[in-house]
Amino acid sequence: MAKKVIIFDFDGTLADTLPYYVEIMNNLASRYGFKKVSTASVSKLRNMMPLELLEHLEIPLIKVYSIVKTVKAGLNKKIELFSPTVPIRKTLLKLQKDGYRLGIITSNSKDNVEKFLKKNSLNYFDFVYSGSNIFGKGRVISGFLRKQNIRPAEAVYVGDEARDIEAARKAGIDMVAVSWGFNSKQALEKMKPDFLVNTPGELAGIFKKTLKKSGRLSCDKKSAGENS
Repeated sequence: MAKKVIIFDFDGTLADTLPYYVEIMNNLASRYGFKKVSTASVSKLRNMMPLELLEHLEIPLIKVYSIVKTVKAGLNKKIELFSPTVPIRKTLLKLQKDGYRLGIITSNSKDNVEKFLKKNSLNYFDFVYSGSNIFGKGRVISGFLRKQNIRPAEAVYVGDEARDIEAARKAGIDMVAVSWGFNSKQALEKMKPDFLVNTPGELAGIFKKTLKKSGRLSCDKKSAGENS
């Protein structure tokens, strides 16, 4: 069955929020008693899995919820500063013209995402769904698909973190990992996503062919390249 719905993660995948995460985390380091992130260490941290990152920064699991909540509040105040992580406008336009239904599922607020899309002329999305679940993003994705009567075989998730790959697997949908976000290419490869792309052009290219019988994405591996 051909894919009909392409669901994007927001932070890191579409919006370049990493520098602001680092800034806010460093401002909170003394308050919560964890290590600051130096500019030189960012590339190293991108190679880490979530638990490795917490251990490296010496963040106790008991404090994670409170820190995440505080970081999210800080990001909300900076939404007007966000720019796209990569030039993706042409890719989104092409996918839309090809008949795909595009959407975003995020823990960020719907209002914030819509402000970002309007500011950066990326109004190609049919829906923005904001939600969170104590059992993870996989539950959020599954819940959304059920509400919209979308079968898992009809959807694919595009994200930039190891936890996005885990979420897609739990939701039973195919996953395209992008290497330009929070986690590095090396970290994403360890998680064995259905497909891994390095440019928006490659992202557009993987939807040129239908699915293999196995259900995994078929693609041509040539990068189309792109300008904004």
